Amino acid sequence: MSAPGPDRQQWLADRVRSFGRAVSGLRHALGTEVHLRVHAVATLVVFGAAAGLQVSRVDWCLLLLTCAAVWSAELLNTGLERLADAVHPDMHPLVGRAKDVAAGGVLVTVIAAVAVGVLVLSPYVLELVSPAS
Repeated sequence: MSAPGPDRQQWLADRVRSFGRAVSGLRHALGTEVHLRVHAVATLVVFGAAAGLQVSRVDWCLLLLTCAAVWSAELLNTGLERLADAVHPDMHPLVGRAKDVAAGGVLVTVIAAVAVGVLVLSPYVLELVSPAS
């Protein structure tokens, strides 16, 4: 598949610049959002446990997708908060409600992630603590 348009170098430069902006946004969010740093620590703990327990490839996929969903929800929530603050810096009930709803989306994702983590990791932990005779 070729790059669209006549100028492939410009197309590639635009993609690289876009990727750089995404990385910059991620770094900004990690530097300013306490909850995202909590998610980062939780992700490291989950991945460390998964590596130590030698989970299956399918279970790795479930854990990776679940962690990515939490990170995505938190990043989208952060973006919405920044945009809402830029559009209406003063307290406004609808802006507050929009932020609350977005935070609720993160909460739902986190609860689901915890459930997935328990469902995926608990059989490995149980096998570790009560090995077959």
